[in-house]
Amino acid sequence: MELSKYKSDYFGAIASFLCLIHCIATPLVYVVNVKSLCCSSSTPFWWKSLDYIFLIISFIAVFWSVKHTSKNWIKYGFGASWLVLCFILINEKFLWIYLSEYSIYIPSLSLIVLHIYNARFCKCNEDKCCV
Repeated sequence: MELSKYKSDYFGAIASFLCLIHCIATPLVYVVNVKSLCCSSSTPFWWKSLDYIFLIISFIAVFWSVKHTSKNWIKYGFGASWLVLCFILINEKFLWIYLSEYSIYIPSLSLIVLHIYNARFCKCNEDKCCV
């Protein structure tokens, strides 16, 4: 519990960064997979499941960061960024609307920036947060 309470921003920034690396590496996995399997363009299940694992980890980090921040706008930024990230990942599965592959970088980068900013400037000094 102590780790998530005081280190949620560092944990969240690292998780968001790893998610970003995963998103950047996905096209490379497609290319390597197509070349190695010849005529198959499916992505391995374990690689696709990383999207949802990162989404769950980022939710936990956002939850604890929002709970222990001192600025309201950071709370809304975390919520909006996570919801956009969630929508983009689910949209990739169901294809409701066309979105560029690069659109996932925006919420990932914003979560990284918000976690770092929150860790440096917005932490509560006590157990109870006052805005």
